[in-house]
Amino acid sequence: MASRKPRRNAGPSHPEPPSSDPARYIKRVSRRAGEEVAGPIDPDELLIHAHRDRHPLEVGAQYLASRLISLTGKEEAVGEVLRLIDTVGVRAARVAGMLAGGAALEQRARRLLGVTQRDTVFQFRETTHLSEREVKARIEKLQREARAALKARGRNPRLHVLLTGATGFLGKEILWQAASDRRIERVTAVVRPETVRDKAGEVVKVLAPAERGALLLERLGITGAQARKFRFVEGDIEQPRLGVSAAEMDRLRTSLTHVVHCAASVAFDDPYEASFRANVLGCRNALAFSREIQHAAGSVFVSHVAIETSYIHGRKRRSIASEHALAFPRHFYNNFYELTKAMASIETDRAMVEEGVRVAQLLPSIVIGHSRTGNNRGDTKVVNAPINAFGRAKEAVDKAGTDPLARAKAWLIATAACRFPGDPSAELNLVPVDRVVAGILAALSVPEAIGRRIHLATDNRIRSDDMLRVCREELGVNVKLADPTLHRNVTLPVVKAVLEKVGEPKLGNALERLASIFGAYGEWGQPIHDVGNDVRLLGLPIRRPNTEHAFRMLCRHNRLVQEYGRVRDPDEVARRERAWEHAVDRLEARSGHEVGSICAAHFREMFAEEIDPRTFRPREAPRGAHGPRRRGRPAKPEAEAKTARPAAPPPAPEPGVPS
Repeated sequence: MASRKPRRNAGPSHPEPPSSDPARYIKRVSRRAGEEVAGPIDPDELLIHAHRDRHPLEVGAQYLASRLISLTGKEEAVGEVLRLIDTVGVRAARVAGMLAGGAALEQRARRLLGVTQRDTVFQFRETTHLSEREVKARIEKLQREARAALKARGRNPRLHVLLTGATGFLGKEILWQAASDRRIERVTAVVRPETVRDKAGEVVKVLAPAERGALLLERLGITGAQARKFRFVEGDIEQPRLGVSAAEMDRLRTSLTHVVHCAASVAFDDPYEASFRANVLGCRNALAFSREIQHAAGSVFVSHVAIETSYIHGRKRRSIASEHALAFPRHFYNNFYELTKAMASIETDRAMVEEGVRVAQLLPSIVIGHSRTGNNRGDTKVVNAPINAFGRAKEAVDKAGTDPLARAKAWLIATAACRFPGDPSAELNLVPVDRVVAGILAALSVPEAIGRRIHLATDNRIRSDDMLRVCREELGVNVKLADPTLHRNVTLPVVKAVLEKVGEPKLGNALERLASIFGAYGEWGQPIHDVGNDVRLLGLPIRRPNTEHAFRMLCRHNRLVQEYGRVRDPDEVARRERAWEHAVDRLEARSGHEVGSICAAHFREMFAEEIDPRTFRPREAPRGAHGPRRRGRPAKPEAEAKTARPAAPPPAPEPGVPS
């Protein structure tokens, strides 16, 4: 949790802003006077796009900075030059105003020069009037209470966990790991009924929470005694008490030990109101639910585990995003997802310090599939989306045939789709889902995690150019990096207009959406996330998953298991993922190496010996074979393969695929 300082001067009082107004959490402060500027805050003002790309000179400066960083590698020095240029522009505009025309001329001069420096800054509001010492004492008291609650349940405490977001990507992995976790005796999952519609949009049936849960467990392969530890009850995180019935609340008051709140909107392009309802209002309701359970007569409650994001720190231009402090980012937020998750974190701080709710805050970075298999339970969002777009663009070219017009159109589509907005130096912090969930479950029995922010991130980030190299090796597609600034301001509008002309408006909209999601994360100056509490407090292995291997398995999974997002039926995805996992087990037993370390060509060769790609079922063992399957020639990990024989050139693109 961020340290707090005593409030020296509260300044003039202002009316309480409306519930969803960012001014409830953030204040605008005058640079000159140092005082708060009253009034509502437009959420758009808090995003990066509100302060960039407003002027041709600014666009040119950002592009030039990217090129200079590529040439010199001195990112901080280039950033200082940009700030110096902006400062000179401010002074020039101010002098022009003083000499010739006052404030009006100064503002016109600023617009003409493309100056981005502002007269006000944003700051998070203090969450408490207490001193840092008093906050520390309260946190230590909450930790002692949690330790006593755990101790009261015996040497091997049996836990009853309430889970929100069970049907999401992260929630499914929590269910899967909790099924075999001996500490967890019961899981109550809060889910909404699901309306099933046909292709025409007509309602076919409505699945009750219990029916949804039974289907979910079956798809996860959770059966027998393990399945009996789960209950699925109706609820809604946007409702008071999470929408849980009074009768269910009566059952939970004296048996529930933990609440794990991981339900959220992870759509990076959602509008503000939708993000606020899911991320902030949902957080408030979950905290209020835990507070009621914690203070109930006969309660055995231990703690609330809040799942946030390491990107609550926003854009920090290569500076350290600390696990302990939360300050409004100098370069603002990339999207409303980040902004509203930061607001939710402030709500959590208030509930903890002012209301005594025992909370541990876990902050994953960008979550991808399983580190070893790439399994993602059918997810097609976030990093999966561009991978699927690249693969399907290549397939469109392959299927174009010999018709010159069809091939020209396919080439145009592939050229447009295989451009990724990213600076070569940009680093993405990808963390596999199994590492994240291991941290979540570990936090259940670590009272010291209460009052702490813990990054579930990696210390081996992956660069944009390395991601595209892996895509070339695994997908056979030569994706080109496009400078993010030029891409969103120049290239993308042109490409979208051309695609509309050739009858592909959906693709144009999809590319625009991908650019809005990934353009900001592909820019230079990404934050570096401080890590350590995951090991020091939660006891996770100090060796974090190899990010390149995990990304390689993501590509293989999307290509072979999900066929670039075409396999959408949940039952079929579940069947394929089970076959895939077994195949990975056999390949690692045959080769003696982690499957993510095996080079792309040899992996495909070995995989074809295990799985029939037409049916995605294991191949039969050779007739007359006994014991283990035939071993085949052992695989070599990627590094050994490169040294043992001359390195093969990258796979040549298919005819018509952009290179």
